[in-house]
Amino acid sequence: MSLVLDHLAVACTNLAEGTAWVEAQLGVKMQPGGQHVRYGTHNTLLGLGDIYLEVIAPDPEAAPFEGPRWFGLDTFTGPPRLANWICQTDHFDPIAGPPVALTRGDLAWELTVPEDGSLPFGGAYPTLIQWKEGVHPAKRLPESGCRLTNFTVSSPEADRVGAMIDLPDPRVKFVNGPAGFSATFETPAGPRTLS
Repeated sequence: MSLVLDHLAVACTNLAEGTAWVEAQLGVKMQPGGQHVRYGTHNTLLGLGDIYLEVIAPDPEAAPFEGPRWFGLDTFTGPPRLANWICQTDHFDPIAGPPVALTRGDLAWELTVPEDGSLPFGGAYPTLIQWKEGVHPAKRLPESGCRLTNFTVSSPEADRVGAMIDLPDPRVKFVNGPAGFSATFETPAGPRTLS
């Protein structure tokens, strides 16, 4: 299955704290995002040229909704950290979960969300997305001066997961080890890393 890297997600328990953490690490300002009514979350965004970075957290003002939150946010604890990666696809894979149709403003997309809200292979397998017609969110965001140079997916099953997907992006690497992510960016202040 051929994929294209779409965006990276930093999870946190409080959006203001997560946003401040990313801004301090990268030395640039995040942009307002919006609310995801279906999953009771909200976000801030940072344009990275061809992709974007998202900080996402439960929205304390969200109306009640059915089922668990996406991106494993119901069980997320600890400080803000890279917690998910999302890839564009032209074919949804059942491993990633069923696609759910979503909208926010004039944006419309389908995104895979397992029924229990978990992340397949502990997050090593990407969430899959298909954007509907319109301008990709990365192209709507102001220039940040930041670009992703390296994204590493660490997993005890890295070899297995890496063999399951076709992602011709030299920035993305799989390594065997404890579950987690590391992303290096070129920023106006020089290289910076989030993990």
